[in-house]
Amino acid sequence: MNKSDMPALGIIEGFFGRSWSWADRESYANFLAPNEFNFYIYAPKDDIYLRKHWQQDWPSETKQQLSRLRNVYREAQIDFGIGLSPHEIYLDRSPERYAQLITRVKQINELSPDILCLLFDDMRGDIPNLANLQIDYMHRVAEVSTAKRIIFCPTYYSFDPVLEKVFGKVPDNYWQDLNKNIDKNIDIFWTGEKVCSAEYPVNHLNSVEELLGRKPFLWDNYPVNDSAAKSNILQLRAVNQSHSQIQQNVSGHALNPMNQAWLSQIPLASLTRAYREKNNYAPEKTFTEIADALCGENLAQTLLQDLSLLQDKGLAKMSVEEKTELLKRYSAFPQNPFCAEIIDWLNGGYTFDPACLT
Repeated sequence: MNKSDMPALGIIEGFFGRSWSWADRESYANFLAPNEFNFYIYAPKDDIYLRKHWQQDWPSETKQQLSRLRNVYREAQIDFGIGLSPHEIYLDRSPERYAQLITRVKQINELSPDILCLLFDDMRGDIPNLANLQIDYMHRVAEVSTAKRIIFCPTYYSFDPVLEKVFGKVPDNYWQDLNKNIDKNIDIFWTGEKVCSAEYPVNHLNSVEELLGRKPFLWDNYPVNDSAAKSNILQLRAVNQSHSQIQQNVSGHALNPMNQAWLSQIPLASLTRAYREKNNYAPEKTFTEIADALCGENLAQTLLQDLSLLQDKGLAKMSVEEKTELLKRYSAFPQNPFCAEIIDWLNGGYTFDPACLT
């Protein structure tokens, strides 16, 4: 793969619910580097100091963990990013709010992130002139941040009608204002035709590029499984064939992984292969080869045998007999982190809690 021709490829830890351990996060540096990824973004939804209490710096212990994490990625030559979500800050446009935001960015600067994301997703959006209000904050943040790459996530990051259902009607000229007024050096996240898009048609990405005035930076909600419905499945298959055809149509591509850090590695590793292999990319073959390499041949064959049960049928629809058989099957691989996550999932360790959304 000619890296000079490639967009940025990486992951964003940006899901709800049970988050990864610090040990899992650190271990990902050793997974991402050999798989030709070049960034990791820390933005877990349960970090209240990035979201609900964004005005406050992290407690010293957490900040020390983040500093250590940043150093681990630096040593692996993987860019380290942070995603800040100043919840509905544009509803209070007081000088105090601006000052709090600038102070928070300066605190984040102490960690020397390579990437800073300002995330306005999961917020009310039916507000006149919303784009320009958000752009004002984005530009102020960009002036203060020491990060070499800035990424903006709009409130409406897809044409999916579910966004208007949840966050209100998209304001007039929202995307056009982003195109016209936001600094062209700032990337814009986009999730595709849907919030959780199975594929990325080139004609869709071309239309988004025209709309936003730049190539979109994909926030790919695969293999994430943090919702009420998707927490019942393990999304293990390789990425869709369309991922192999979009190298020239995006400025970057971030996969949002599952709550299960180890199992996520199987589908995540397929992304760089799709970009590298292009027309030769074969998702089924890729899954088998990645599973073999990561899990060993015996476990890989077991996963292949159970793939439909784990990813299609899912936990909620399994019979007691099916669940019992799976527990028995994966207990045959003791001290295996992939199997430990499957067993934990089967035993309800990742049951969706609606409280995580707030």
